[in-house]
Amino acid sequence: MKWLITGANGQLGRCLQDALALENLVLEHDIVTFSSSELDITNEIAVSDLITCTAPDIVLNAAAYTEVDKAESDTISAFKVNALGVSYLANACKNINARLIHISTDYVFDGTSTTAYQPYDTAAPNTVYGSTKLAGEQSVVNLGGLGCVIRTAWVFSEYGNNFLKTMLRLAETRDEFGVVGDQVGCPTYAGDLAKAIVAIGKADSFPSGVHHFSGDVAVSWWSFAREIHRQAVAQGIITKPPLLKQLSTDEYPTAAPRPAFSVLDCSSLWSLGIVQSDWKKAVEIVLSRLVT
Repeated sequence: MKWLITGANGQLGRCLQDALALENLVLEHDIVTFSSSELDITNEIAVSDLITCTAPDIVLNAAAYTEVDKAESDTISAFKVNALGVSYLANACKNINARLIHISTDYVFDGTSTTAYQPYDTAAPNTVYGSTKLAGEQSVVNLGGLGCVIRTAWVFSEYGNNFLKTMLRLAETRDEFGVVGDQVGCPTYAGDLAKAIVAIGKADSFPSGVHHFSGDVAVSWWSFAREIHRQAVAQGIITKPPLLKQLSTDEYPTAAPRPAFSVLDCSSLWSLGIVQSDWKKAVEIVLSRLVT
């Protein structure tokens, strides 16, 4: 089975390479990787030529425009990457009968629900980022049995820039600071998401359509930060936790509104043995890797 990964230098792309490398101990996977600088998915000809030449069985699209606030003013760039680029990948996959696994986001919802979002719930993005990601999803869904969309949220890992690393850095330089306490979601370790993606690719019956994958227990950003600091103290990374003030969303204004509720129902993947990951355990793993 041959995999082609776009956005390979991002945190999910790197975790996916790690997960596939482990699989190689048992199964033979060919892995072809392209960073965003090596493959611009907004170049339709380049995408078509590359996928035709490499002839992968599965394309995993981890390339995305993820600067949520900047997208509000840089609409064209966000649309090119998150919508047009995905449509080019989908068309190229259709031409060679390859499967496409595409990563999307909780931002396709408006965040006003009080129960976990189902994959079939009506999308209602209220940001440019969310709107462009939703447009990209449709191109994958239109592939029918060849397309799989995985929505996720609050991704962290030992790679790249993410909330966990930011909280660790601030804890090393400040005695106190504020974190938003009225937005709720499920932190998701990119390494666990990568393992889920590999399981999807290996499945005897490819789970086309839209699915969700995230961490197991819903918390606020403030509670997530407290757990990061608690574990960092336990591992001796910081000497004491900083004093965290709970901020309201109104006290922390952003160009793009954040969803107040980002909990995703992940049960559609249970039949494949894919269950939500233990994000607290994942925090422990990531912190240990950051100091070794």
